[in-house]
Amino acid sequence: MLSDNIKQGVERAPNRSLMYALGLTEEEMRRPLIGVVSSYNEIVPGHMNLDKLAEAVKAGVRAAGGTPIEFPAIAVCDGIAMGHIGMKYSLVTRDLIADSTEAMAIAHQFDGLVMIPNCDKNVPGLLMAAARVNVPTIFVSGGPMLAGRLRDGRRTCLSHMFEAVGAYHAGTLDEAGVEDYTANACPSCGSCSGMYTANSMNCLTEAIGMALPGNGTIPAPYSARVRLAKLAGMQVMELVRRDIRPRDIMTAAAFRNAETVDMALGCSTNTMLHLPAIAHEAGVSIDLDESNAISAATPNLCHLAPAGDTFMEDLDRAGGVMAVMHELDKKGLLDTSLMTVTGKTVAENIARAENRDTEIIRPIDNPYSPNGGIAVLKGNLAPDGCVVKQSAVAPEMMRHEGPARVFDSEDQAIRAIYGRQIRPGDVVVIRYEGPRGGPGMREMLNPTSAIVGMGLGGSVALITDGRFSGATRGAAIGHVSPEAAAGGNIALVQEGDTIAIDIPNCSVVLRVSDEELAERRKAWVCPPPKVTTGYLARYARLVSSADKGAILT
Repeated sequence: MLSDNIKQGVERAPNRSLMYALGLTEEEMRRPLIGVVSSYNEIVPGHMNLDKLAEAVKAGVRAAGGTPIEFPAIAVCDGIAMGHIGMKYSLVTRDLIADSTEAMAIAHQFDGLVMIPNCDKNVPGLLMAAARVNVPTIFVSGGPMLAGRLRDGRRTCLSHMFEAVGAYHAGTLDEAGVEDYTANACPSCGSCSGMYTANSMNCLTEAIGMALPGNGTIPAPYSARVRLAKLAGMQVMELVRRDIRPRDIMTAAAFRNAETVDMALGCSTNTMLHLPAIAHEAGVSIDLDESNAISAATPNLCHLAPAGDTFMEDLDRAGGVMAVMHELDKKGLLDTSLMTVTGKTVAENIARAENRDTEIIRPIDNPYSPNGGIAVLKGNLAPDGCVVKQSAVAPEMMRHEGPARVFDSEDQAIRAIYGRQIRPGDVVVIRYEGPRGGPGMREMLNPTSAIVGMGLGGSVALITDGRFSGATRGAAIGHVSPEAAAGGNIALVQEGDTIAIDIPNCSVVLRVSDEELAERRKAWVCPPPKVTTGYLARYARLVSSADKGAILT
């Protein structure tokens, strides 16, 4: 056992003495030591139940003959961090989580790990750590929040809440209406109830083979989530016994499976940041051009919020991720020979899956669209690519051409939108919000929700080198690479320039000649860094571009 390095022999007697100080018995030390990485805290609604799941995991580990030892991982609530400087600290925690978990796992020589994440950056951060540490590991997430209900009985969620603020500024919703959403949009613990980033990543953890079936969709308040945690605790012992490790599971083919499921589910555009970063840690390279090829071959089968009016609890009832994968397998779109943490192959996992609601999960021959939920666009505005959740774009905005309205920060743009300075047909450009320029690549849920809430979702596009919440809908194009702070062409856009967006043809073009852009570049001066001290300043110096997953170099 790996843990023998801290508990066997006379040379390790000092180590054992400290293990005795923990209250461990000789019998407990003879067993495999399993690190239980709990992301529990009291500020993130998606994490407030993780202490209960950690106890369930530990019960499962003990039942299967292991010794569980819990240690923490941090997490930020993107919704609470939204709209102020706190959002700069969201994406950057992904790497803090990976680094700190790696340090804890290797310093203490655990034989196996059970990761208990739930929210946006916490899931990919722990997947990155799992790939680095590469000891037998299984994931069990906190689960999605239940959908809310307004006073009139309509179902609702967090994305509606943000759009309600825009509707208030547009004069179409009063304060009482805003309070109705405020009180009812988030009715339980769990990751917010639509196919936003947290639930996208939890579903993809299941699709990639690192979590048991049901992990992505069983609602947080359900007792089935506790049972799943116990099963995960027991199953990690089987992974230790068989020496099945993350890099045995997270192969290039497994990432292709995950991207295929991503396209079918209509996941958050943030997956296009996180999957490349996780793959990098596993020694696999993901090319955004390949993502377009996968999207072109993969029908979009689900329209959960924000793309539609259904929620994670509906997807769970319909059969969950396994049912989606079963539909995809009917067209041979998955590699079903791959090993998973169940100890079985993908084919074995999905063999009994059943699509129990063909409106929630469309049959493969009757999809919402023949293409996947995400598209990567390229052109002179984004030579290295940018991304859009095309499944959440209104049909009339799939192609759009209009004048650029240019803002050098999210805050400037919000003031203009709420100040009714944006007109139908405009293309809002928000720059210097990328990984380096932000720093931290803030989510733009506030401006996108404001656009939709003010009735402009069918006539205004938004382009940014920042990123979007999974709750964003509309013609919102993010991750423009190279970013403005790196001298990308988005830094050269001027007020009134024409921008042409063609999502079906994966194109975004600034209608300015190469000669004019060259002249503008001569005059361009990068603004000084927005943050010069602390972790954000260090992050800005080390981070790569969005098309590479915003990994630290």
